[in-house]
Amino acid sequence: MIYLTRKEHFNAAHKLWNPNWSEAKNQEVFGKCANHNWHGHNFELYVTVKGLPDLETGFIMDLKKMSTLIQDHIIEKLDHMNLNVDVDFMLGKMASTENLAMAIWQQLAPHLEQPNCRLHCIKLYETERNFVEYFGE
Repeated sequence: MIYLTRKEHFNAAHKLWNPNWSEAKNQEVFGKCANHNWHGHNFELYVTVKGLPDLETGFIMDLKKMSTLIQDHIIEKLDHMNLNVDVDFMLGKMASTENLAMAIWQQLAPHLEQPNCRLHCIKLYETERNFVEYFGE
């Protein structure tokens, strides 16, 4: 099995806020992430597919095609956007990095499935020290 990863980057703002909680509880749980005026991150996105190389090309997936799919279905929808209000596939969800990684998977999986490969992992860095990995489970 071969694992192939493409790295992309986007900037986005969000706020972590539960409308069913008091301001005090939101501040206690989310801290600075509950800022009323939002806050932003320089996200790093790693998309990994797995499979066996095609006999004719030696690829499990053409990286140019993979990049285009990620750009079209993810980056153009997220870059310089507010995750809470501007991104259709995040509406009604808490804009945590965990939920964003799962939503990215749901958006990409149908486009990355090919006879000899499939989506393996979404790794999303919110900061240099904080990241999540999602394997579609």
